[in-house]
Amino acid sequence: MSTSATNAEMFPERMKRAAFQISIRESNSSKPDVNSLPQETIDFARRIFDACRNGDTELVLAAIDAGLPANLTNDKGNTLLMLAAYAGHTELAKGLLDRGGDPNRTNDLGQSIVAGAVFKGHDEIVRALVAKGADSRQGTPNAIQAAQMFRRTDLMELLGARDEDLVKIPTPPPAADFTPDK
Repeated sequence: MSTSATNAEMFPERMKRAAFQISIRESNSSKPDVNSLPQETIDFARRIFDACRNGDTELVLAAIDAGLPANLTNDKGNTLLMLAAYAGHTELAKGLLDRGGDPNRTNDLGQSIVAGAVFKGHDEIVRALVAKGADSRQGTPNAIQAAQMFRRTDLMELLGARDEDLVKIPTPPPAADFTPDK
């Protein structure tokens, strides 16, 4: 099945209009005013966010190819790429990166995409994000701190950790020194 046939089948004109409306609002402000969008457009956006969480690569990439912004954010500031990466959908994450998904966008809580991928243990996605320029020191906690927390020295190396990036983790007292209260 050709890409154009896929787009035509998956995106009737009303969905293309919804993608266009979202695209216009995204380009005019950092976060579109949801109240100004028709319900059909809001429903379409929700469908795409759910598709990212569920790994529906074909649907999401067809929507991007039909004009939906690759860096579309939901009400929490999570991008399509962040949702796909956090859920471990490698091919979808790579497809979004190839279509302009920004590996350095943080959500409204200051969390980065690459730190989320480290946290969830999605190593291949971490590698793809780093290859596309993800900043391992961005976000709270950042990706290096997340890798350190989980003792992932392999990822710390991949992320370019330096001594000054590492957080001193307190060492608990030896078990022999522990006396429970009676």
